[in-house]
Amino acid sequence: MSKILITGGAGFIGSHLTDKLIERGHQVVVVDNLSSGKKENLNPKAKFYEVDICDSEISQIFQEEKPEIVFHFAAQIDVRKSVKDPIKDAEINILGSLNLIQNFIQFPASNSQDKNFVFASSGGAIYGDTDVTPTPETHLENPESPYGITKLTVEKYLYFYRKTFRLNYTALRLANIYGPRQNFKGEAGVIAVFCNKMLKDEQAIINGEGEQTRDFVYVDDVVEAALLAMEKEKSGIYNIGTAKETNINEIFRKIKELTNSNCKKIHGPAKPGEQKRSCLDYSKAKEELNWQPKYNLEDGLKETIEWFK
Repeated sequence: MSKILITGGAGFIGSHLTDKLIERGHQVVVVDNLSSGKKENLNPKAKFYEVDICDSEISQIFQEEKPEIVFHFAAQIDVRKSVKDPIKDAEINILGSLNLIQNFIQFPASNSQDKNFVFASSGGAIYGDTDVTPTPETHLENPESPYGITKLTVEKYLYFYRKTFRLNYTALRLANIYGPRQNFKGEAGVIAVFCNKMLKDEQAIINGEGEQTRDFVYVDDVVEAALLAMEKEKSGIYNIGTAKETNINEIFRKIKELTNSNCKKIHGPAKPGEQKRSCLDYSKAKEELNWQPKYNLEDGLKETIEWFK
């Protein structure tokens, strides 16, 4: 069994991943500053450090813990905030990531030859609007937000560390993730926002015409991809999505139906710079990681609504 460090382990995806790793008997160390993660998401069997990934204290944690594997799921994920304050966004997402990678290399686990770094990247934000859907990893990267630029930058750094320091890494270009424990505040996923509003009999608002599409992938499927990436001995970049496009009007309709909500269909102004289409081709992950999504949207939504209730 391995000693594993997870950043963002009190957050949405990170906490689910922590639970699964502990279930499998691994020793898990969680680093989270609780800016969006919650204490109640934390697995009591994990060792917890309330520390920011940009902090110099990260060095002491790596020195003491010497993890064999790092899952990097902590980030500034708000696209709008990244547009408003690109410097802060870069500090967290680029410098914070480098802080982790440098320390991971500097303090190797005594029993580990190859270090494995699994990075939560972003498919939609990196590709931008494309004419090719589902979009494969070979497509030109065209990030349209500082957030997307930071994710792509960290991928490029990981390539450098692979070449120079033999760091084994997997970058998971994630689609739009939804499921239990997702935060419905701030730059939250639309599914979490709609579930919360409709279950409270509050009015949910559709941004713009609602024809913008997303590839919605359930959190358990994402965790499964991360677990498979951990065992991979070759570095690589993988799309993790469903290769299915669903527009926001359809999401509204489905959640309204499943929650028996009286919510009216009201459209607000479109968000400036919002992507029109996003859908990821996961055939490379299927071939090389033996991964494919198990949840369809209907089942995933039912599980999510049950949790929000």
